[in-house]
Amino acid sequence: MSKFGGKKKEMPAVNTASLPDIVFMLLFFFMVTTTMRETNLQIENPRLPNATEVKKLEKKSLVSTIYVGKAKDKKFGTGDKIQLNDKIASPDMIADFIYSERAQRPEAEHKFMTTSIKADIESSVGTITDIKLRLRDVNALKLSLSSRKVSEIQQ
Repeated sequence: MSKFGGKKKEMPAVNTASLPDIVFMLLFFFMVTTTMRETNLQIENPRLPNATEVKKLEKKSLVSTIYVGKAKDKKFGTGDKIQLNDKIASPDMIADFIYSERAQRPEAEHKFMTTSIKADIESSVGTITDIKLRLRDVNALKLSLSSRKVSEIQQ
């Protein structure tokens, strides 16, 4: 018998010490980069009109959005529909919508609040005019019309 016998060495175990660090790093990455959908659109995704001069809104937390377009569900009928938050509404409900948006914010921010209209390119001008008149009635005079930017080459 020899002292230096041929012992077989086993494969070392996989080191999993850094596995929790990797898992938390991935979790943190997805938490930071994921955005939550604010509203579920009840109207068809609006095709925004083209514009050559556009400006981004500064504080999106102070923006209240009104969607205008054709309803996805045919039970609402045909023609232009107005969506406030997650429901189809009539122009008469716009005042209540603006008041509820103002109630959610401090009074000092009321003068900085903007109302954004995201209207489909084929929406009726009459519907948008009705919205503008209702906004004027509640003194929501800061208005933004959403559009998409067209580069000079495409014109």
